[in-house]
Amino acid sequence: MTGRGMTNDNENIKVDKTDSNSVNKGISASTYLKNLYDEDGHIQSGFTGEIRNFIANKNSEELIKIISPLHESELGDVLEAISSDERRHLVELTGNDFDFNALTEVDEVIRLDIVENVSNEKLAEGLLDLDSDDAVFILEDMEEEDQKEILEKLPIDDRLLLKRSLEYPEESAGRRMQTEVIAVPPFWSVGQTIDYMREDDDLPESFYEIFIVSPGYELLGSIQLDKLLRAGRSTIIETLMIEAKHPIEATLDQEEAALIFQQYDLTSAAVIEKGGRLVGMITIDDIVDVINEEAEEDIKRLAGVGDEELSDSVITIAKSRFLWLLINLFTAILASYVISLFDATIEQMVALAVLMPIVASMGGNAGTQTMTVAVRALSQRDIHSYNTGRIIRRELFVGIINGLGFAILIGIVATWWFSSYGLGIVIGIAMIFNMICAALAGILIPLTLERLEIDPAIASSVFVTTVTDVVGFFVFLSLAAFWFQLS
Repeated sequence: MTGRGMTNDNENIKVDKTDSNSVNKGISASTYLKNLYDEDGHIQSGFTGEIRNFIANKNSEELIKIISPLHESELGDVLEAISSDERRHLVELTGNDFDFNALTEVDEVIRLDIVENVSNEKLAEGLLDLDSDDAVFILEDMEEEDQKEILEKLPIDDRLLLKRSLEYPEESAGRRMQTEVIAVPPFWSVGQTIDYMREDDDLPESFYEIFIVSPGYELLGSIQLDKLLRAGRSTIIETLMIEAKHPIEATLDQEEAALIFQQYDLTSAAVIEKGGRLVGMITIDDIVDVINEEAEEDIKRLAGVGDEELSDSVITIAKSRFLWLLINLFTAILASYVISLFDATIEQMVALAVLMPIVASMGGNAGTQTMTVAVRALSQRDIHSYNTGRIIRRELFVGIINGLGFAILIGIVATWWFSSYGLGIVIGIAMIFNMICAALAGILIPLTLERLEIDPAIASSVFVTTVTDVVGFFVFLSLAAFWFQLS
C-alpha cells in the first residue's frame, strides 16, 4: 500500500544498530533511532533485529519506546518486514499504544492477517482513534460477520456513520470520504464559527475549508480557512460564502473523483448525495492514494496479474495468473495454426523459420508501446472525440516511419546472412506492414474496448499481440511463398 497520511516530524527518525543493547541501556528512542531505511529504501536489518529481540523477550516497554516515534507509514513498513507471528505479538505487546493507522499502510493480505489475530473488541477501540475514511478502509475487507460485531461495539453515532459509508459501492467516493466535516449555517458570524471550531472535540484532524449548509444539511457553499481568518468576528458567514467547488457525488467512482481533483487542482472537495445533501469530504492525501492505486492496477492488468500482492501465497498467485496464461495459450495456438498453413513453404526454405519470429516480435513490441500509451491516456481521459482522429493518424505515421527504418535494417541483415536480396526485400516489406498493423492495433483496440465499456487495461494486451503475431507470420510467409514461387 501507498501512504495514506502526511509526514510528521518523526518521519526521518530511524534506527542504526550501533549497539544491540543501546535501548536497554537507557538511551532514548530519539537518540537510538537515526536511520530506519538503507540507501535502497529498505528497513535496516538492525532495527528489525531489535524489534524481533523485544518481541522474543516479551519486552513491551522497550518495544513501545522504539516504535512510538515512528510515523504510521514507517510502522507499516516494519509490519511488512517481520513475520506473521511477530506481527501478532507486536500488536499484543504494544496494546493501546499500537497505531491502527499503520494498517492502512500495508497490503491487504498483511492487514487481514493482523485483524484476524486481534479481538474485535480491540479493533473497535482502535478504529475509534481513526478518521472515518481510514476506519472504513480497514473494515471493508473484513468478513461481514466481523464487520457487524465490530460496528456493534462502537458508539451509535460512529456506528451509523461507518455503516453509511460501507453501504456505498466499492472504490466509490463514498468509501474514500471522511464523514468528519465542519458544516455551519449561513447566518452564523465568523466569531461564532471560530468559537465552535475551538470548542468542538469531534472536528477532523485537518481541513482546508468550511462548508455552509441549510437546515436540511443541503450543501450551499464553502469558505476557505484563510478567507475566514481574515474576516472580522461580526461578519456573517453568508457574505463570505462561495459556491462549493465541484462537489462529488458519493456514488462516483474514485478514479473519476481523482480526475476532478487533478483537473481543478483541488485540495479538498465536498461529497454529496443525490439532492445535494452533504455527507462528507475527500482530501488530497486520499486522492494521491487513489491515483497511485489506479495506476498500479492498470499496470498489473496490462500484464494479466490482477490484484496480486507481494505477500500473496504461491497458490493464490498461480490461480490469479492461470486464466490469463490460458488465454495466451489459445492465441499462441492460433498463431501456430497460421504457421502450419505454410509448412510446405518453410520446408523448402528453412531461412523463413529463422526469420519469421523477428517480424512477429518487432510487431508485438511496437503494438505494446502504442497500447500502453493509449490505455494510460484513456484512463486519464486525455483522449476525446476531438483528438481521436489526430492520435490515430499520429500512431499510423509512427508505425510507417519505424517500419521503414527497421525494414532497411533487417533487410540488410537478412540479405547478408542468407546471401539472398529477395529474402531481404520480403522481410522488409513484411516488417513495414506488421509495424503499421501493430500501431493501428495498439490504438484502435483500446479505443474499441473503451467504446464497448470493456476495461482496455484488461483485454487490450491479448488482442494486440494476437494481431501482430498472426499478421506478422501470415504476411511474411505468404510474401515469401509468392516471391520465391514456393508451393
